[in-house]
Amino acid sequence: MLSTGEPFIGEQVNIAAIFAVHHLGLVRLALITVGDRATAEDVVQEAFTRTHASRKRIRDPDKALAYVRSAVLNECRSVLRRRATFFRRRVAYEPPVWSAENAALAGEERREVLIALHNLPPRQREALTLRYYFDLNDVQIAQTMGIGTSSARSTIARGLAALGRVLKEET
Repeated sequence: MLSTGEPFIGEQVNIAAIFAVHHLGLVRLALITVGDRATAEDVVQEAFTRTHASRKRIRDPDKALAYVRSAVLNECRSVLRRRATFFRRRVAYEPPVWSAENAALAGEERREVLIALHNLPPRQREALTLRYYFDLNDVQIAQTMGIGTSSARSTIARGLAALGRVLKEET
């Protein structure tokens, strides 16, 4: 009964229903983190594959989406670690372009914010992306990142302060 859209079927979480509803948002999360669409799609596919394989271990259906988000972030971190071994020098970051319409609408200000966001430490970048792109609260961010709620709040505060400093320097 995968077509019901129910996130929890009997003893198992319905990963297909979560995929159907949240796939695009998770690809966008990965895209912001890794920087290119093909890799982002691969990351999300791998996260869903691993989550499906371990779906019996997810006891609380309300936490299934947080589990998948964590898997996506963990896979993004792995991709970035693998890239670091290949690219020891600093490479200029170009924000991703999702479509022609988005490229036409993306202004210079947004470009500066994305570049500044990319230059933040990974943990701060992840926390800010989860807060302001996905509108998650502190508890959800903490669950997704696998940290305490107070750590999530302080990471967001430090990330915002750093982002503010960088953007003021550029203007």
